[in-house]
Amino acid sequence: MLNQRIQGLYGITPDKDLNIDLIENAIKKHSINILQYRRKAVNTKTKVEEAKKLLNLCLEHNTLFIVNDDMNLCQKVGAHGLHLGQDDLNAKSARESLGNQFIIGVTCHNSLDLAIQAEQNGADYIALGAIFKSNNKPKAIHCSLSRIEEIKKYISIPIVGIGGINLKNQDNVYRSGCSSVAMIDGLFME
Repeated sequence: MLNQRIQGLYGITPDKDLNIDLIENAIKKHSINILQYRRKAVNTKTKVEEAKKLLNLCLEHNTLFIVNDDMNLCQKVGAHGLHLGQDDLNAKSARESLGNQFIIGVTCHNSLDLAIQAEQNGADYIALGAIFKSNNKPKAIHCSLSRIEEIKKYISIPIVGIGGINLKNQDNVYRSGCSSVAMIDGLFME
């Protein structure tokens, strides 16, 4: 099963012009297992070009490549999976469209109900957070480490911790029950 590969470092690309060298160096230096392409305000042509470059980089380094929020882009470039927020397509619809060969992850903030629903709807993993204060999403809903421990009791799919995680505080997040920890600034601050 693909979701067995949801473990270790989960890098999320900075939402700015692609710096492929920066990302490759981080993948090598920190053994990033999963890379999510998260880009909001650029045109489709740029997204496709950047996603293809990142996919090739990920294939070269045996890293899973996940696209954020964009099922068409995920399919077009042949990414390994899709990550969905609560305002995006739901996991059940994504699973029906993508089939079982793609990984689907769902942001569940700090909600046990959303976590259970995501698993029932075919998600391969969920993301919980923000665990710590995040520069990228300063108004994000807080999810404590004890809340992760609680949610972990009710689901069997992997949990990715997100929000303000860095190389210094990541061990606490793993200990709370996360299989993987997501970082943007912790990995890609230039």
